Amino acid sequence: MTWDDMQPLLQTATRETLYMVGVAALVTLLVGLPVGVLLVLTDRGGLLANRPVNKAVGAVVNIGRSLPFIILMVAIIPFTRWVAGTTLGWQAATVPLAVGAVPFFARLVEASVREVDPGLVEAVQAMGGSTWTVVRKALLPEALASLVAGLTTTVIALVGYSAMAGTVGGGGLGTLAVNYGYMRFETGFMVVIVIELVILVTLVQLVGDVAVRRLSHRGSGPVRLLRRRRAAAAPQSTPTGGEAPDPGPAATGADGDPAAARPASSPR
Repeated sequence: MTWDDMQPLLQTATRETLYMVGVAALVTLLVGLPVGVLLVLTDRGGLLANRPVNKAVGAVVNIGRSLPFIILMVAIIPFTRWVAGTTLGWQAATVPLAVGAVPFFARLVEASVREVDPGLVEAVQAMGGSTWTVVRKALLPEALASLVAGLTTTVIALVGYSAMAGTVGGGGLGTLAVNYGYMRFETGFMVVIVIELVILVTLVQLVGDVAVRRLSHRGSGPVRLLRRRRAAAAPQSTPTGGEAPDPGPAATGADGDPAAARPASSPR
């Protein structure tokens, strides 16, 4: 098979792969993110501690993660037909892709949110923040870099799943690899498909790494406020090595600036 024969097939298959991976990644983000946060909030010691809910959601997530993707695709064929109206093509493949990726991403979200310093949660609560405020202002912003890294890993897994979906008529590069590379013994075509998949995964990883590096040192308003308070409360050393005495209210101005301090009045 010549390049002129392969090019239109590759273009169509690449678009289908990007469509199914993109839609599945969006559904995974919209569903997996709240599920992962719910696992943290309802756990013991969480803001919405509820053991039965936590156990039920955790069981569903564990069952979803334990099923191999090829078995999952076959097991939910009736659901796929109900959602997509068909069991063939990239539209149908998107359904099992999302169903299989949601539990995977939910556990990554859970692990990322658990790494947030509990002191940040306490700071937001001390400011009168509700549970939703804690999630929106502390948990998600502080875990954002880790969440992006988890999403990058999930998208890369979806690319591999999409190629696997080609074995059952899911469209995309996987279908080309099966129909031409395997069934017709077109080794050159198979090599081109493998190279394209490697390039696609590499690009996703590079974009994810750049995003993680840019987000790793950012924080929300309450997070920055708490860090400033901790820095201000840190003990300062005197020239003799001991801790500096507390200057007290007379040594600082109304806004906490030592430069604005006013001399105390002498007793009469």
